[in-house]
Amino acid sequence: MSGHSKWATIRRKKEKLDSARGRTFSKLIKEITIAARMGGGDPNGNPRLRSAIDAAKAANMPAGNIDRAVQKGTGELEGVNYEEVTYEAYGPGGSALLIDVTTDNRNRCVSEIRHMISKNGGNMGEAGSVNWMFQRKGQIGVPAAGVDEDALMMAALDAGADDVRLDESYFQIVTEPDSLEQVRKALLTAGFKVESAEVVKLPQTFVPLNPGQAKQLLRIMEVLDEHDDVQNVWSNCDLPEEVLAEE
Repeated sequence: MSGHSKWATIRRKKEKLDSARGRTFSKLIKEITIAARMGGGDPNGNPRLRSAIDAAKAANMPAGNIDRAVQKGTGELEGVNYEEVTYEAYGPGGSALLIDVTTDNRNRCVSEIRHMISKNGGNMGEAGSVNWMFQRKGQIGVPAAGVDEDALMMAALDAGADDVRLDESYFQIVTEPDSLEQVRKALLTAGFKVESAEVVKLPQTFVPLNPGQAKQLLRIMEVLDEHDDVQNVWSNCDLPEEVLAEE
């Protein structure tokens, strides 16, 4: 299992707690707003918005909150002007980090991100220093329970997917970003339950970490993930199984 997949597993557990604290709602509202601003307010013609709305519904966000976020993005309601930025950093053991943020104050945000990373043993990198280690891909999550792997693989590959991987209790279907929506629709038509569909940043190679380094890196990723402006944290780490078992 890839390092990213392990972090994704940990993050799914934490998101259940975050929902209770409202942090997930805040991040989803930002994503809905900026998706609507960039691609319009119709989810049928805006895959990014549709994915964000699906995620919001899965988190039990009230429909009124979703509608207002869309309207702020399209300009129907007054809203905050968010900006998308990706920061690059190094963690322990030569691991790399990409931090996607959506912020209304870039100067404040980069200062806070730099402080959190350095305080926990990492270093900010220059633009382009680690981005080349990752690929933008579409990724679709299908719960594995009761799923015929061969049938899923056939449906996914026939629709244009690149790969199908089993990640604990989920199948992760990897696509090119432009193929994400057509593969998602094909899987739904074939009767599979699609729990998530998003554009992700997958590492091309992985850096193995010892338990101490892995715990330090997870601390950095967790602190970053708790920041209100941080939407996603990606790493090329290969986490030891014993560390994952402790989370």
